Amino acid sequence: MKNEMTTSIDGKRPTSAARNPWFKFAIEFGPLALFFVANSRPKFFEPVARPFLPLSLLTGQNGALFTATLVLMMAVAAALGASFAYTKRVPFIPLITSVLALLFGGLTLFLQDATFIKMKPTILYCGFSASLLVGLAFKKPVLAIIFDEALALTERGWRILTLRWGCFFGVLAVLNEAIWRTQSNDLWVAFKFPGIFILIFAFSMAQVRLIMKHRLPEEESECGADH
Repeated sequence: MKNEMTTSIDGKRPTSAARNPWFKFAIEFGPLALFFVANSRPKFFEPVARPFLPLSLLTGQNGALFTATLVLMMAVAAALGASFAYTKRVPFIPLITSVLALLFGGLTLFLQDATFIKMKPTILYCGFSASLLVGLAFKKPVLAIIFDEALALTERGWRILTLRWGCFFGVLAVLNEAIWRTQSNDLWVAFKFPGIFILIFAFSMAQVRLIMKHRLPEEESECGADH
């Protein structure tokens, strides 16, 4: 079981670059940081956006958000390319988030409707929550794929941690819906980044006690990886 849980989606073990926490952080959160900056300073990114977006869209009521959406689409495409170039693989979670960003970002710009990009996190987190909870019901180690070889836990530990993360992603989906429907664009963008990053970090830290309690001894985890 451990051997199955510590391999990547394509059956290959991650390279050292893929395991580098700073590289993973840049790939996963770099596009979101650019999204936040572009929304706050759209004029700075206007030369990049002008060849792709009409002036009326750039200067309209949602001009900053449309500019930020285009920047996000470019950034996630670049992040995926960089990930493949340096690790020779495409991580599963960044791939899913990038596909959704490109799909909903494209709909946002094509239809000139900011609703689509705002709904993207809701669909993403609902998908994560459903995948974890359904996987838990069928005893599939979905969470082990997400953590990408970072943890070696007992079966009970995986079940509890999976349940908590599944519920947490459900809460994030509800929060996203509540905020984008009731608050300004700027507040929603701030919730998307760095708000969600802070919430995920705080929740992760709150799970340390559980992880330490159910962590497998090093010898046992290595033995499981060899069989």
